Amino acid sequence: QVQLVESGGGLVQAGGSLRLSCAASGRTFSNYGMGWFRQAPGKEREFVASCNWHGGSTVYADSVKGRFAISRDNAKNTMYLQMNSLKPEDTAVYYCAARRSLYGSTWLTDYDYWGQGTQVTVSS
Repeated sequence: QVQLVESGGGLVQAGGSLRLSCAASGRTFSNYGMGWFRQAPGKEREFVASCNWHGGSTVYADSVKGRFAISRDNAKNTMYLQMNSLKPEDTAVYYCAARRSLYGSTWLTDYDYWGQGTQVTVSS
């Protein structure tokens, strides 16, 4: 069992930056592929970014490529999402997720554990 807790969300103006954190506990963090997803009001949860067990292999949704960066610090059992050049359409609840694999995935159903989410609101 892995417990995930997101933090770092908030209200920011368009063009601004935020860094989300996902703190993991319960199992060996480095055994898990990790991902970030988001869900806007009235929309389905969608893939944002993923990374493998050491963070060396990353994948991004086209909508965030070049603006967001996923990383992890296995010594701190923490994953991050640096979000730059934020746009109003980035407004959503952001969730971190872990899967019982060394590799991340773009598919929501591949993940076994989820955090409770953190709200990100980007004003125009």
